[in-house]
Amino acid sequence: MNRHGPHRRLTLNHRRVSKKRTTIAGGAAIALVAAGFTLQNANASEEAPQFTVKELTAKAAGTLGSALGRDLGDAAAGSYYDAKTKALVVNVVDEKAAEGVREAGGRARLVQHTLAELTSARKTLATDASVPGTSWAVDPVTNKVVVTADRTVEGASWDKISGVVKKLGSKAELRKTAGEFKTFVAGGDAITGSGSRCSLGFNVVKDGEPYFLTAGHCTESVATWSDTQGRQIGTTEGSTFPGSDFGLVKYTADVDHPSEVNLYDGGSQEITQAGEATVGQQVVRSGSTTQVHDGEVTGLDATVNYGNGDIVNGLIQTTVCAEPGDSGGSLFAGDTALGLTSGGSGDCASGGETFFQPVTAALDEYGAEIG
Repeated sequence: MNRHGPHRRLTLNHRRVSKKRTTIAGGAAIALVAAGFTLQNANASEEAPQFTVKELTAKAAGTLGSALGRDLGDAAAGSYYDAKTKALVVNVVDEKAAEGVREAGGRARLVQHTLAELTSARKTLATDASVPGTSWAVDPVTNKVVVTADRTVEGASWDKISGVVKKLGSKAELRKTAGEFKTFVAGGDAITGSGSRCSLGFNVVKDGEPYFLTAGHCTESVATWSDTQGRQIGTTEGSTFPGSDFGLVKYTADVDHPSEVNLYDGGSQEITQAGEATVGQQVVRSGSTTQVHDGEVTGLDATVNYGNGDIVNGLIQTTVCAEPGDSGGSLFAGDTALGLTSGGSGDCASGGETFFQPVTAALDEYGAEIG
């Protein structure tokens, strides 16, 4: 923790972003165990030559994708960012909608399933296959609901979820992960309370007063928070878990609270705004256990069943790794705050996947803003 005059700077511990990105689609982390036919090639459509696909940033692609989703209505079936070509890919179910995408500068892709069909499949899973150790999210790349079961799902539980996925046919795909879905809480340093260690997410301002956001599964049982030297720095003022996973802590100590992430390479990343994540976007995570790691957004509006009735909805799914103690830590892209670390499977040695609470939901709930 750096000192600035009489104040002490409270920031997250970081290390340089690893150039090696982990993925969840291969190796020991994830093994494909059941799948319908693949849609990427079977359903892809070629763009008409008179339209030019725009080169976009991930943020611009997300904005365009949201706008096209609203304009196209039921004819749109999700979108994602192609980082290699820097293009927005929009799934559609008819040629008229495809033409609208091309006119807007996106890459249209004809797919089999509408977003309504995939949403219905998600509801079926929630009703008929709510098994601890599972997650599901719509994957726009495969045009399916991807269901992931961790290593604890076996026997009757495995039969139950695999049976439901089989009945959903080509609308769903079942995968198995070698890890175990859990919230990342541990005892140690960083921000601590009641024997638990979590990570500070983002400094925010509410009604002109300084606060910070962290995970709700951290704040649900902790009333006061201390820094690594044992000094009390804040008190919990809001907590939501399960359902969502965010908490609000009010600073009670005279500490510096900059709107930035300390990169621990001699510099820092300023955080100036909050935004929504986009599938295919490259992102960075920081936490007090494993510091800084990067990866890719693979799904939005994901549901995770951590067990014991702890089901969280609306999460960002990524290939970023995390470990116990990283809970509540920040997910960001450049100067944009995206999420708070919720939980996941695996570790930063063998790889894994991590889910994040969108930060915009927390800001809206508490009437706070980045600052």
